[in-house]
This record gives sequence, C-alpha cells and structure tokens, in this order.
Amino acid sequence: MTDITAWQGRDSIEVLTLELQGETFALEATQVYEILDQTSVTEVPGSHPFISGLVNVRGKVVPLADLRLKFGMEQTAATIDTRIVVTDIVLDGEPITVGILADKVNEVTELTAAVLQETPKIGMKWRPEFIRCIGKRGSEFIAILDIDRIFADNDETTSTHAASALEQSAA
Repeated sequence: MTDITAWQGRDSIEVLTLELQGETFALEATQVYEILDQTSVTEVPGSHPFISGLVNVRGKVVPLADLRLKFGMEQTAATIDTRIVVTDIVLDGEPITVGILADKVNEVTELTAAVLQETPKIGMKWRPEFIRCIGKRGSEFIAILDIDRIFADNDETTSTHAASALEQSAA
C-alpha cells in the first residue's frame, strides 16, 4: 500500500503549506493542532539537534523538532516569519504532541486528488519515505510530509535521539 492510497476515494485534501529553506512542504490540515509564533525554547542536554528542545504549549511540555536537520538542510536562525506548527504524531502506538519549526507558514489550501502523485523513489532531495506524496499547484511542487514516519525513522543518528527526547518529555 502506498501512502497516496490513504486519500483514495476523496476528491481532495486540505493541507497546511510551510517553507523550509525555500522548499514547500505540507501537512494534512487535520493533523495540525495550532500554529504559534516563535517562543523561548528550553534546550535538552544530550538530545540530538533534530529535537532542538522543549516549548510550553498552553501549559504542556512539547518537544520541538527542526525538520531542516532531518532533511540534511542547514540550521538557520529564527526570523520574524518563523513559526511552530503543533501537531500530534503516533510513536510506538502512542499519540504525542510535538512542535515543528517552520521558516514560514503559508496557507491552508485544497489539493484535488488529480494533482497528487506518488513520491518518486529517485531524484528526490529528501528520503522518499518521509514524503507521503507530491502535489502540484501551478508550476510548484508541494511535498506532503509523512510526519509519523519522520519521527519513527530508525536512522540511529536522528530517530533514536528523537524518540528518547520524546519519551522523556512525555513522562
């Protein structure tokens, strides 16, 4: 079963588009809990840079992830456009709330099933298993993230530390 099959039978999906170093990514809008302005981050000693620290979201301790690092992009300083997208992921069968740094959040938009295509296995800048599918809007491509798989990734250099930091913050 491919990731795009989850949307078969629907005419369209709503996605929140965001930017990471000029690249357009999206999360299914139903996965997004809240969008926050940049806030203070409490660093977690010994955590992997992918999980940059913890933030307070309405009194709840939430791990903050920097997907740029997961995708091999350069870490950059926050700007006036930097936002935190708060979403729930499933890790080891348990729902966990996480924040994701975005260089910029653009909009919620609707993509019809006709513009969604399976992720190519080659020719991608990012690991194809992190992308559910590719949407096309005009001349722009939108990589729709498989956020659960990004956090569940078994690459020891990222996910072991991410899962450890997530488990510590959830406790």
